[in-house]
Amino acid sequence: MGKDSAFYKDKKKIQMVKFRELLTELPQPAVDFLYSKEVNTQLSTRIQYAYDLLTFFKFLIDKNPTLANRKIKVFNCDDLSLIRSEDIMEYQRFLELNIDVNDYHENGNKGIARRMAPLRGMYKYLIAHKYIKEDPTSLVPLPKLKKDKNIIRMNSYEVRAVLNAIKNGSDSMSDRQKKFADKTKYRDLAILTLMLNTGIRVSECNGLDIADVNLKDDSFVIVRKGGGQDVLYFGDAVHEAISDYLNLERNHIIPRDSQETALFLSLQGKRISIDAIENLVKKYARIAVPNKKITPHKLRSTYGTALYRETGDIRLVADVLGHENINTTIDYYAAIEDEHKRQARNAVDFNREN
Repeated sequence: MGKDSAFYKDKKKIQMVKFRELLTELPQPAVDFLYSKEVNTQLSTRIQYAYDLLTFFKFLIDKNPTLANRKIKVFNCDDLSLIRSEDIMEYQRFLELNIDVNDYHENGNKGIARRMAPLRGMYKYLIAHKYIKEDPTSLVPLPKLKKDKNIIRMNSYEVRAVLNAIKNGSDSMSDRQKKFADKTKYRDLAILTLMLNTGIRVSECNGLDIADVNLKDDSFVIVRKGGGQDVLYFGDAVHEAISDYLNLERNHIIPRDSQETALFLSLQGKRISIDAIENLVKKYARIAVPNKKITPHKLRSTYGTALYRETGDIRLVADVLGHENINTTIDYYAAIEDEHKRQARNAVDFNREN
């Protein structure tokens, strides 16, 4: 159950193996930096950092004549001391757009900033330990990030339209699509109803086991992004959707070996993947809300916004959504505060007679 389940133990083991594989490809300065992040970062974050640092070293070998034909593993602090701010600026331009057929990529300002974070962190680490004297990344400003208050979310009508599309299908579906959707109707309805009414992350939904759900007191156990365990509660709509799924669909699917404990299964009897959940959310959203780009994270913001509107309690929203830092919640739902301010403009009228 929860973080002690076989699913999460296997997931952590797979991540550990992947992380160690990546470390064997990286030079010692990068390895030392990544080990220094063990205390305050998640394993998945360190894996992404490792990939980003590999991208940087590959860039140096391909684009920097001084370091051409160098093996990544043998890079040392002296080599990193040769890097100048001009090299870092060129790397940021490379991250923005690379038209190589074998490595085409394109990133906006947010993507560039995220991929630059481990590189800047590595140089700060090397400076702090006096392995190098200068930090070329400190001289290069990051792309400016705009704070967007226009959070994409659905209103009540749009939520009902999405759930109705699952229940009844759509004229835009072919007969084959309708037949397929009918086979997973109760599962899809349970997944979206659960996510829309609790705000859980797609990864938290993917990791649920049958034993994690208690229909007697309408509660369930989830494993948060950082690996911690939490208990959340749900209402009648979720209770009904999960009960229908368990009784009318889940009981008729024969799970594959080692998949017996999973709550949500694919038609092949495997635990439904994160990609599959993302795809089914997008599929029904395109039918019901074609003017908005809805993803599982938008279901989360839809719930969080509605909860804040109903309660006005930002700490409650932060707690339910699992935000470790309440400032994340405050920034995220700043748009609601703006709506409140707009409402205030007509609240007071001194020309109006009492």
